[in-house]
Amino acid sequence: GQDRTPIPLDIQQLMERLFPIQEEEVDYEALYELLTELYQNPLDINRVTGEELAGTYLLSPPQIQAFLDHRSQSGEFLSLYELQSLPHWDSATLDTILPFLSLETEKSSPKSFLERLRSEENSYLLFRHRRTLELRRGYQNDSTVNPNSRYLGDQNDLFLRFRIQHSKDFSLGFLLEKDAGEALVWDPKTSRYGFNFASFHHTRYNLGKWKTLSLGDFQASFGQGLVFGAGFSLGKGAETVPTVRRSTLGILPYTASLESGFFRGIGITRQLGSWQSTLLISSLRKDGRVSLEKDSIDNSNQELTSLSQTGLHRSQSELSTKNQLRETNLGTNIQYQARSGKWSAGINALHTQLSIPWIRTPNRYNQFEFSGRSNTVGSMYFNLVWKNFSFFGESARSSSQGQGTVVGFVSSLSKTVDFSLLWRRYDRHFHSFYATAFAEGTRPINEQGTYLGIQIKPSSKVKLNAYVDFFRFPWLKFRVYAPSQGQEWLARLSYQPQKSLLASVQVKQERKMRNEATEEAAAPTYTLVPILKNQVQANLELGVSPELSFQSRILWNQVILNQSKSQGWMLLQDISFKREKWKLTARMALFDTETFDNRLYAYEHNALGTFAIPAFSGKGSRQYLLVQYRVHPKLTAYLRIAQTIYADREVISSGMQEIKGPKQTDTVLVLRYAL
Repeated sequence: GQDRTPIPLDIQQLMERLFPIQEEEVDYEALYELLTELYQNPLDINRVTGEELAGTYLLSPPQIQAFLDHRSQSGEFLSLYELQSLPHWDSATLDTILPFLSLETEKSSPKSFLERLRSEENSYLLFRHRRTLELRRGYQNDSTVNPNSRYLGDQNDLFLRFRIQHSKDFSLGFLLEKDAGEALVWDPKTSRYGFNFASFHHTRYNLGKWKTLSLGDFQASFGQGLVFGAGFSLGKGAETVPTVRRSTLGILPYTASLESGFFRGIGITRQLGSWQSTLLISSLRKDGRVSLEKDSIDNSNQELTSLSQTGLHRSQSELSTKNQLRETNLGTNIQYQARSGKWSAGINALHTQLSIPWIRTPNRYNQFEFSGRSNTVGSMYFNLVWKNFSFFGESARSSSQGQGTVVGFVSSLSKTVDFSLLWRRYDRHFHSFYATAFAEGTRPINEQGTYLGIQIKPSSKVKLNAYVDFFRFPWLKFRVYAPSQGQEWLARLSYQPQKSLLASVQVKQERKMRNEATEEAAAPTYTLVPILKNQVQANLELGVSPELSFQSRILWNQVILNQSKSQGWMLLQDISFKREKWKLTARMALFDTETFDNRLYAYEHNALGTFAIPAFSGKGSRQYLLVQYRVHPKLTAYLRIAQTIYADREVISSGMQEIKGPKQTDTVLVLRYAL
């Protein structure tokens, strides 16, 4: 194949565009892992499918169709520069998508798998160390600290990853992780074997009629995410049109360090002409809080009261939740893809069995949540391309008879206007453990809504993105003890007269309902009051030279709760300098928020494979310095020091995470060795 020099990618700018105003409900770390994975393993333009292109969320349906038509009519691409000739593909599109594309001219390899494995250049070993320099309360040998809550290990966060891969051929790797506070011990009784978390995967592609064969840890992505919801999913953001539609990516190797949301076992996909079938079998231990309940004849039975997805086992209390139950999954998918590529349809089914029953602690809002030992969910989905419209949908039903449905379309109404519409409805008793479908809440349950998004590009320099989303919750929610409704809208105007200059202004408003606060904690109220949040962000990026660039931002928000107003603001100044082997990135920021509801989120540069969008509330300053240095052609080092200094407190955080003093200093060291 052609030697590929990776096209430089400005992760900061892309993340700012995809996540313009950050919220705590979105799992950004998982999304960052998948985006980095795509950059490190780019799509071959002669073998990529329309679904995979749609899964990047960077192309419109007409752009994808123009790409597929050109390849079908003119044959395989001979150069990446051919993309410039495609209809609807402008320079801005090329600048954004090219870092995720590659061209391999080699048709097939006469080498055996072991020979390809030994000669593969895309392999690396990555080590990461993180630590907070100030001592948290959980590490102190203090008589006032509960022994069951005191941390068992040191403050070091350790991470080791090995990966070797080749696009559309194979992926092999493992990772080991110890979180800060966890002990580095060998103790089979508590399922601790050195590092607290270990993951392994071996995935092969295109073995004759076997499209995918994956052993170890993997994920699955089919339809709109109502049953199998892995993959790169954005939902609502500044990219207001393409992000509402999910892509069917099939079986994917799991490479993240998050200790939940994946299968462990075997996943296989077989291709037979236009049909493909997938089978997955998974069995893994999960964390949870278990209690003993006695029945009427005084027999003791174990019951799961809550699942833990943090992956933290720092104290005896947290360690008591480790691997308390076994989850077994049996799933399947059958899909038909028309030869024209214009439409596809499929069915999903997933059966989940728990080793002990899940009986939640009863609350007002969780009466219709899952309860029991097993759950089955099945769905049907479709995708249809007609002219400039891309229609999609999925409807699912769980064993509780709850139903979830998503339907919508994405369209280019003209050369300058793109539009999207999505309607969803999730019953209050719809249960799907691996679903990540489009939703206002963190899960597709107890929600109905309609989303409309538009993008207007009157010229190559100006772009307007906007959306409005109307939603309602037919049943109670946490801190909302009555049926409620709300709406949200966003508008973002970007102006880029040249590559080295980008200015943008963004406004967002969100209206929801919340329980009215009462002074009597023992007497919760069912009276709801509206909470209105207004957010404004202004951004200016300036490239002085290829080596030096600046970015300035202003964040402001206002919260109106029960006629009481509060506000918060944040000023940020970034500077980036690079020369030969060095790259330096620094930030200085000031923030001032009146309440916790006014907290502000700001994406930060970090070391390779590390992601951070911290939240800021109160008064203080934030600064960090990130140094990247190429020690050797095969060895790159990253060092980051970040510090937050508060002006309104002498104690940071609470509980075992409490730090005495007004400042918190965090360090990250990453070493990446290319094998």
